[in-house]
Amino acid sequence: MNWGNKLVVVFIVFGSFIGYLVYRAVTTKYDLVSKDYYKDELRYQDKIDRIKNASKISDVKVEQDAEAVIIHLPQEQKGFAITGDVFFYCITDDRNDYHTTLQVDSTNKQVFLKKSFQKGAYELKINWQLGKEIYYSEQKLMVH
Repeated sequence: MNWGNKLVVVFIVFGSFIGYLVYRAVTTKYDLVSKDYYKDELRYQDKIDRIKNASKISDVKVEQDAEAVIIHLPQEQKGFAITGDVFFYCITDDRNDYHTTLQVDSTNKQVFLKKSFQKGAYELKINWQLGKEIYYSEQKLMVH
């Protein structure tokens, strides 16, 4: 094999490699933390204020049993009309995200059945409002 044939083989291998890289780049799924990242960033001060409000009361507690994830809101807010939303952000795949309204019972807890989730790592984000005060809590959660 002379140098001309070797050069053609090198170009073919190089072209195939570049084609493979282009194929992988086009078919790779990229999950963003948020679809409206820049809009969310502009509203970040609101989030800081909500976290500051939440730091003035007791912590939100999350526990799991074999069948459910249970969220306990602070006991000092027990018995009041609380509105808000809960967002289970799946760190590994946005198709497993779960978003719903907050509907606590008389003991200030809400139960989520595990069959609604895939097993894995989640970031639990809770926004809630009591009167004019708005609160925010965020914590890591591993659903087993």
